[in-house]
Amino acid sequence: MSPPEGRGFDLGAEARGGEFVRQASRFRDVLGAEGAGAEAGRYHLYISAACPWSQRAMIVRVLHGLEGAISMSEVDPVRDDRGWAFTEPDFSDPVNGFGWLSQAYEATDPGFDGRVSVPVLWDRQQRQIVNNESADLVRFLGSAFHAVAEHPVDLYPLELRAEIDELNERIYETVNNGVYRAGFARSQPAYDMAFDALFETLDELEQRLSDRRYLLGDRLTEADWRLFPTLVRFDSVYHVHFKCNRRRLVDYPSLWGYTRELYAQPGIAATVNMDHIKRHYFCTHPMINPSRLIARGPELDFTAPHDRASVSQRHSGEPR
Repeated sequence: MSPPEGRGFDLGAEARGGEFVRQASRFRDVLGAEGAGAEAGRYHLYISAACPWSQRAMIVRVLHGLEGAISMSEVDPVRDDRGWAFTEPDFSDPVNGFGWLSQAYEATDPGFDGRVSVPVLWDRQQRQIVNNESADLVRFLGSAFHAVAEHPVDLYPLELRAEIDELNERIYETVNNGVYRAGFARSQPAYDMAFDALFETLDELEQRLSDRRYLLGDRLTEADWRLFPTLVRFDSVYHVHFKCNRRRLVDYPSLWGYTRELYAQPGIAATVNMDHIKRHYFCTHPMINPSRLIARGPELDFTAPHDRASVSQRHSGEPR
């Protein structure tokens, strides 16, 4: 028997009154800010390159140079009503030999009956999940693993934290999760509400990026990297699959240039796998796309010149 709608097909939680409600992450342990217990080789990251929440963790791992300290493996991008799978030979679990990611959840919490999600940080010594909340992982992969990072960067500077937190909250609600609230809506009012909030925020971000290079000015922060995975999927998936079709990303000059600049940062292009992204979305949500046909377009060139550096130069003397 298939699980209830909202468990097996990435809905995350039962829709209430037609509105999509995401299930809260189950495991929220946080490693110490001073790196207690965060030794190299102890932890493993389970991800899906198709998943925007996973990509957040992948990006931070690359930015800090943690590839040698934290191993990583991928699940098959196409999940069915049994959840995320390791399908040999392309997708395997070299740490535990699991066939299903649900086995990691069961090992950590016997009898677990919630939704199995990625990313997951696994503790090899304790043989259990540390954390499966991407927002937490973005934050402490940089802080707790500072001592073992090859080139640590401060994505959450003290003087910008209040503004970063405020932006993160707004962008998560209306953009990162907003595309899902539109795509998984089960009533016209729920869809309309999510749709309007999404494009209101995108319009505001377009204006914001018209006179500053990044969301917080001339410095890349956590807020930029939490937004990027949604933007890179927008035209290929969310515009058509989730009916977020008022405008495309390429119709926003500043947002489109900004996305291309972030894509060009060292190591970031390797975290974008459009084949996995398309196969996951178009083949995993039969309630939206029962044919499981994969849209071939659009043709996007994330490597095209962007000239974002000139934005901060043009406005360097103007108040913001």
